[in-house]
Amino acid sequence: MSSSLSIDIGSTTTVVAFHDGYHSKFQTLKIPPFSDNKSKVIPSIIWVKDRDDAQPLIGRQVLDAGLDIQEQPNLQRDFKRWIGSYQTNTQKDIILHPEEAGELLLFKIWTHLPKNIIPNRLILTAPIDGENRYRDYRRWLIEATASLAINEVALVDEPTAAAIGANLPPGSIVLVIDLGGSTIDLALVKLQGGEGRAAPLPQLLHFGGRALIKNNQKLGCAEVLSKVGLPLGGRDIDFWIASEIAPNEIRQPSLLKVSERLKCQLSNSRSSKEIWLSDQRSTTIKELSLDRVTLDNLLQERGLLQALDGLLERVLAAGKKHGLKASQIDAILPVGGTARIPTVQRWLQERCGYWPLLDENPIEAVACGALSLIPSIDLKDVLNRGVSLCCWDQRSSSHRWYTLFIAGQSWPTSSPLSVILACGIDDQSIMTLEFGEPTIDQNVEIIYRNNSPELQTNLKNNNTIKLWKGTPLRIHLEPPGKSGQDRLSLSFVINPLGQLILNGKDMISEQIIGPVVLGFVR
Repeated sequence: MSSSLSIDIGSTTTVVAFHDGYHSKFQTLKIPPFSDNKSKVIPSIIWVKDRDDAQPLIGRQVLDAGLDIQEQPNLQRDFKRWIGSYQTNTQKDIILHPEEAGELLLFKIWTHLPKNIIPNRLILTAPIDGENRYRDYRRWLIEATASLAINEVALVDEPTAAAIGANLPPGSIVLVIDLGGSTIDLALVKLQGGEGRAAPLPQLLHFGGRALIKNNQKLGCAEVLSKVGLPLGGRDIDFWIASEIAPNEIRQPSLLKVSERLKCQLSNSRSSKEIWLSDQRSTTIKELSLDRVTLDNLLQERGLLQALDGLLERVLAAGKKHGLKASQIDAILPVGGTARIPTVQRWLQERCGYWPLLDENPIEAVACGALSLIPSIDLKDVLNRGVSLCCWDQRSSSHRWYTLFIAGQSWPTSSPLSVILACGIDDQSIMTLEFGEPTIDQNVEIIYRNNSPELQTNLKNNNTIKLWKGTPLRIHLEPPGKSGQDRLSLSFVINPLGQLILNGKDMISEQIIGPVVLGFVR
């Protein structure tokens, strides 16, 4: 049996897990000298002298050297949140771009695997929040893993991996609430088919053009019914705490570290205290404190709970469109360290207490869940954005957007979508096809003021269309067409790689069109 390695990069910590292909239990790996001695996780932090640094410090090495509290361009942290994101990185004068830092972390983990760990495939995870985030993150991973000596590389989105790792029986429906260091993701996932365990292999995406599904196998399906996300997480809460306890010194990196410790202590006690030296050259010692009531009020004022309410309503509403009732959800799976905050735990109990909570392994859930995806399961995803085609409307004598695929629709598609296009003018010699995706009206959006994240209501019109990048497809008509004359018979499918494929025929000349790869859907 093939062995598999999974790497779940988080904004705060990174988890590496391994399955040898024979035993049922997954192994969380310690990667010396990068991993924490107790938890085995790798702090997602890097220190480099310059771009050509041959011996960068990774994870625990940075913490042991005390370099994580210095605000310098050499320190690379929070880079995951910016990879594939439409937001602009607020860090200035950094030596490595976020994509470069992420690639360096992957490479160092791969080259420092224990000698007895020889995987046949690598499984990576990706977030789903943000405009085009998942698609761009996936493209980055393709480039970042190109130099690794590995036979197969596969991808699964984080909420799906966590749901599969919950070990729920076939047919179960789980709401995954992923509260990480930089993102919040909610996803309704339905588990179907497949009994027992087989060789783990995610089916969502395969790099290099190889198909993951073996046609001679009977395929089950793990289907993401709906999913929503927000680029906000535990690190942002640390900013909020810092601005509350020391508003005039929020830019001090050491203050954020203290804020994180105060926050974590509140998971087990009603109040917390820390000694803070604001400047390494100073002898002034300050005692900082935080209690649950203050943190609760702070999260209320900043709009976190309102944002969680909005995400929950959206993911349940999207599930309802699939005919799913709230009473059909079998369990709630909270993952990520932010789920341990008392305010968030209370929100989970109050808003999600109707369902059983499965929160045994919030840190390792995604990495181990990715390993539990097996070849006999066809992982079926859904579109975060729909796909529309700009067409000439005969009745209004104007161009209008025609919906091809709607947000929430599953892919790959089981059958082609057929469309017939008519000419808009006499003697038309070229028909131009433009594609776009509808924008989503989110309840909240993230803005930055003085490098501190804030939530505010988003009033963006959800009926607008954003054009796909690239040159529109132009189809030449010979002979030229007449106004109102049906001319092109087109069909569209989304293949297992997430590509939108066009096939068609000129109804007058009978010339075959395609297949044409139009681009990747998300």
